[in-house]
Amino acid sequence: MRIGTFISKYHVLQKNQILETDTVTLNGRVTNVRALSSFLFFYDIEEDGARLQIAANKRLVKGNPEKSDFKKAHKYIRKGDVISVVGNPGRSDRGELSLFTIAPPKLLSPCLHDVPQVIPAVKALHNRHLELRTNPQAIKTLRLRSHIIQSLRQFLLMHNFIEVETPIISSHASGALANPFLTTSTSFGDRPLALRIAPELWLKRLVVGGLDRVFEIGPQFRNEHIDGTHNPEFTTCEFYRTYADLDHLMTFTEELLQTLSVRVAKAKFEGNDCHGLPDTPVDFMQPFKQISFIPKLEECLGEPLPDVDPSRPDAEVITDLLEIFDKHRIRVPENPTPAKLLDKLASRFLEPLCTGPTFITHHPECLSPLSKSAVIGGRRVAMRAELFVNGQEIVNCYEEENSPIEQRRKFLAQQLSKPDAALTDAAAVVPARPHTTGSEDEMPVDESYVRALEYGLPPTIGWGCGVDRIVMLFSGQKRISGVLAFGGLRGAVNQGHEDPEAVSEKEQKLEENLAALEMAREKAEAAKGE
Repeated sequence: MRIGTFISKYHVLQKNQILETDTVTLNGRVTNVRALSSFLFFYDIEEDGARLQIAANKRLVKGNPEKSDFKKAHKYIRKGDVISVVGNPGRSDRGELSLFTIAPPKLLSPCLHDVPQVIPAVKALHNRHLELRTNPQAIKTLRLRSHIIQSLRQFLLMHNFIEVETPIISSHASGALANPFLTTSTSFGDRPLALRIAPELWLKRLVVGGLDRVFEIGPQFRNEHIDGTHNPEFTTCEFYRTYADLDHLMTFTEELLQTLSVRVAKAKFEGNDCHGLPDTPVDFMQPFKQISFIPKLEECLGEPLPDVDPSRPDAEVITDLLEIFDKHRIRVPENPTPAKLLDKLASRFLEPLCTGPTFITHHPECLSPLSKSAVIGGRRVAMRAELFVNGQEIVNCYEEENSPIEQRRKFLAQQLSKPDAALTDAAAVVPARPHTTGSEDEMPVDESYVRALEYGLPPTIGWGCGVDRIVMLFSGQKRISGVLAFGGLRGAVNQGHEDPEAVSEKEQKLEENLAALEMAREKAEAAKGE
């Protein structure tokens, strides 16, 4: 019997009551050992988050064993051991639900090390099994992650979506602006292959093929920096549906997140497996706020945004945008393009406005090469919406571009959008943060995908979310490493280094700096709340 089942079944027992008619076998890990005498031992054992007291009283053991035999049977049981015990359910004279043993415990697996009460952050990251043993919140966060992924899957299945799996390794990476991980295969000689950076184009090929509602929950890989909210390997959920529009998609998103919020609240309720995690400080039950990208940005700037229509030469657009950066003393990103500059303005002025759930809609076309375009308010914009919560992007929504002619034009326009280093040097107000260049500056023309569009992609909406960020939001974790089973790439690469000195000095220093930064951020938020 599982310990949780035992507690549910026998919680009604009264003080000093023992059910000698019921014989139960329990398995679990010893979390505490108390020897009151040679005749009486107490253990606490734990299984799957549930804990129970085991009472070993020589008087109750069948066969009336010798004192020395009884003592020997319990003498070598220590904290961390995995044991199996047989006994009768009951309550002690202090009222604690217990299993009263009728036979010696059976050692299933010994623990050969002392498990510390608290372990340093660096050691915890590189020895995740120890952190899980000493930090109940870490286990509860992984349980909550499972609830969230199950809820996402169930919601989409309930709306008649089909779950699929698309290739992780292929000849090239497409569907997003990012640097891929490259590899080779013994089956293809020296031909370079890439791990996927997004499943989008694969999923839309399936829609062309006749699957009108498809989704995938799975890992993506981007060879980029690591910080509090980014890890090179991360999990996304993406779905595509025919014959719907952006307004429908935003309403659908509200319903999905409301469903998630209810599931999470139930999991955190007292007695359930995620109880003790902080309440979610976001109300998903109200209609989400909407901000239109260009009008709101113009309002924040106090002046009209330059014409960023793709028909204008990029050099002219960049020059006009850099005047705004100069005027507002904004750090210029390295190798600026219209898309990079607009994205920087959004992160500076729009994203901080998104404390509660907020959609930023109708971005300039150059920010969304895979999205359908429209002219709204005299501007050419993408039929796109990004959902932000507490200033963090959670969801991306699109009406998908289904014209092969327009899709090829947008791919080519983005390739022609080359950074102008001279413009950067002339207008840089503050030194730019180092930024990875290369494939993330442009999305290559995926001719095979364009050819697939030539067979007819129905009007389609697309939706994507970062599962890790959603788990961070609902669990209260401030860093993405806290919601990943092994703390992300930094934890996985050095997993098993029990001694922090075994980790490179540079990496250990980075971990310490990140921890100090997080502590400073928490203090600032606390001071702001006061």
